[in-house]
Amino acid sequence: MSDSTESRRIIFLVTSPRLPAGLLTAEAWDLVRKYPVLAAEESSQTEALRHAGADVTVGEPDIPAMVARPGTFVWLAGPAGDQDMARALGRKLLLEPEPVTIELCYGSWDPPGARLLDAVTVTDRLRLEDPWKRQQTHESLAQYMLEEAQEAHDAIKAGNFANLREELGDVLLQVLLHARLAEERDEAERFTVDDVAGDFVDKMVRRNPHVFSGVTVTSIEDIITNWRLIKQAEKEGREGRP
Repeated sequence: MSDSTESRRIIFLVTSPRLPAGLLTAEAWDLVRKYPVLAAEESSQTEALRHAGADVTVGEPDIPAMVARPGTFVWLAGPAGDQDMARALGRKLLLEPEPVTIELCYGSWDPPGARLLDAVTVTDRLRLEDPWKRQQTHESLAQYMLEEAQEAHDAIKAGNFANLREELGDVLLQVLLHARLAEERDEAERFTVDDVAGDFVDKMVRRNPHVFSGVTVTSIEDIITNWRLIKQAEKEGREGRP
């Protein structure tokens, strides 16, 4: 489409708030380098765009001015996607006598597991601001680990997968809370949720050599045998440490 003064085009650029600023698709970079960028507030993303030479203006969205603006510009959506603003813009466009083109461009997507970052953030805030959670210890929470695991077990046995989804979240909360508590311990006992995740990855790679190390297996029994042998070697190694 021509960018003459008669044409009006608004490109909504949506990016993942869970990825580093500036990590955009080639299409998104082409757009922000070619057209002016508007955003509601300063962010690491606007900073990254400016650093790359983009023309970025920050300010409260003025729907009438946006609709009347000639040519093409990019609206950099906020972390939540600016859905309310998009709906208000759509209502305004219904009343416009002249056509205005709106396009949606995804500059980046959440990778699988991205919401786990939100879960960690929420748990951190609960630990800091919720009076009950501020009082908890590993010992006081121990019973809930069993209870939540039992409820997840019961949902599986009942074939209730809607309940299972919820109960797995409750189990996850226990994992995150214990990891958060461990961050506050003395250095010798301290670990973080990243340490837990890292140990998990290392263990899965180590115990599944048929997947990660090219070991040949001919049956499920081979896989189980390897798992048990590796687990036993790990146990003996821990017992042999000074």
